[in-house]
Amino acid sequence: MTAPTKESPSAAEELPKRNPTRWLVLGVICLAQLTVLLDNTVLTVAIPSLTEEMGAATSDIQWMINAYSLVQAGLLLTAGSAADRYGRKKLLAAGLALFGIGSLGAGLSETTGQLIAARAGMGIGGALLMTTTLAVVVQVFDEEERAKAIGLWGAVGSLGFAAGPLIGGALLNHFWWGSIFLINLPVAVLGLLAVLKWVPESKNPAGERPDLLGALLSTVGMTGVTFAIISGPGEGWTSAQVLVSGGVGVVVLAAFAVWERRAPYPMLDMQFFRNRRFVGAVSGSILVAFGMGGSFFLLTQHLQLVLGYDPLQTGLRMSPLALVIIVLNLTGVGARLLPKVGTPVSIAGGMGLLAAGLAAIAVLGADGYGGMLFGLVLMGTGIALSMPAMATAIMSAIPPEKAGVGAGLNGTLQECGNGLGVAVLGAVLNSRFAALIPAVAAGAGSLPAALAEARTDADRVAIADAFATGVHTSQLVGAAAVLAGGLTAALLLRRAERAQ
Repeated sequence: MTAPTKESPSAAEELPKRNPTRWLVLGVICLAQLTVLLDNTVLTVAIPSLTEEMGAATSDIQWMINAYSLVQAGLLLTAGSAADRYGRKKLLAAGLALFGIGSLGAGLSETTGQLIAARAGMGIGGALLMTTTLAVVVQVFDEEERAKAIGLWGAVGSLGFAAGPLIGGALLNHFWWGSIFLINLPVAVLGLLAVLKWVPESKNPAGERPDLLGALLSTVGMTGVTFAIISGPGEGWTSAQVLVSGGVGVVVLAAFAVWERRAPYPMLDMQFFRNRRFVGAVSGSILVAFGMGGSFFLLTQHLQLVLGYDPLQTGLRMSPLALVIIVLNLTGVGARLLPKVGTPVSIAGGMGLLAAGLAAIAVLGADGYGGMLFGLVLMGTGIALSMPAMATAIMSAIPPEKAGVGAGLNGTLQECGNGLGVAVLGAVLNSRFAALIPAVAAGAGSLPAALAEARTDADRVAIADAFATGVHTSQLVGAAAVLAGGLTAALLLRRAERAQ
């Protein structure tokens, strides 16, 4: 008789805590997130157009992608801390406005330098959006529904991956490349109006102040290291430019770690890294983002520059990856599987499938799309299983009052992983391409530039084969890194669970 008496008040008390409009709020949050993700994926299919129309070399393209990622990664933790203190709704609205303004500047750019600067400006708005969307989800949904909500949040991210190449391909077939940025404007306006009307305000008045020095140190450090990786193949790994920028980056990142341990209001509490569950989720998140960012950078070039598809055809052929993620997350497969098999198994299995997909694309997709399709389906299945599990593990290891910081950390890991994936796998591609390219095209910075130097059909075939081999090698490197990350993350999480 006593058990029902104890349980029924608990159940009755739990119901009022649930926001009755929480699913509507989730829809608004996902619309705001979609604004950021559309931009990243739309840009990938425009790489050949930018290469030809703006004379952009591979390193320029990498900076167009990494300028956004590095600025965003450097500011995410600060943005999350500010959201906790000053209000997540306010900063979510500000992020949409800034992102829209940056998109307008990018669409009207006339040089590669202007476009890179506009992308960096968009990174500021993106930092505010990425932190506040996940933080609001954590605040609005309780533990029982949170895994499902995060899965749907991740599904919308995949929708951005699917819709971005399709929208980008359609726009590039009819308009100039600047239209891929201007398409963000209506989405940003709709998202801003919806946020102001429906998203509830939430904040922690006692939250820490933004750590501006920490943001500066992390941004400078990441920029130095990534610049060294991008410049290495062209300038030489032992050149002064590469050694100085890489050395400065490492030193500044070390200073960032020291500062965070002593700062009165640290952007990142270094004590979190003593939590094995947290460390396991962190390592897995970085490697999944590494594989995703790098593989998309390579796939779009392979489909267009090697196999000869136009932008719209490329978008259509990349969409199965995202569609698999959307279907599995919308049907709740990952959310239902997680409590049954546990976080370590979900992450290890998911990242193992992701690695297998990358390897399948490298081995089976070299000469046609059939092998790529099989690899994309494997990748989508792996991401659908592992990403929600890792996001839930990271957020559950951080106090609820620091949800903004937790979301900022999760976003930082993804952006760092994406940026490093593009930089490292792009560097592997460039190195391999430069080593195999015929003498007639030696020194060319991109495939179109090398083909322009070709004198015979045999030279063109040799150049195309060299580029395809570079893509193959890069994909295998990415697959190995993702597999190692998955096994490491699963091992750390398993040990953490046993210790608890």
